[in-house]
Amino acid sequence: MSDQIPDNSKNSIKSFERALEDSKKTKYVLHLYVSGNTKRSTNAILNLRKLCDEYLKGRYELEVIDIYQQPSLARQDQILATPTLVKHLPLPIRKVIGDLSETERILIGLDIVKDQA
Repeated sequence: MSDQIPDNSKNSIKSFERALEDSKKTKYVLHLYVSGNTKRSTNAILNLRKLCDEYLKGRYELEVIDIYQQPSLARQDQILATPTLVKHLPLPIRKVIGDLSETERILIGLDIVKDQA
């Protein structure tokens, strides 16, 4: 028996490693919809900033949108409840409703890969 890896398996491994590295460099475009200066809105902002600083450092663009001040943006993204986080990029678009306090649920829901660097 040979301990050598076949060429096609080597290519698969290299492709997987390349895809994993690319996912760590992916830029996230996030919109957080809030309704005024409520406790839930404030908690969502704080929780999201903490999550982004820990898991997406240098790889995200975040816009906080107050639906009272910019209702047309809320209609455009079909926001029905607040706070709502919308991940526009990378695709697919995903939405998470709530104060964003359940970090693991948010990471899974948004397909966020922790930066290992």
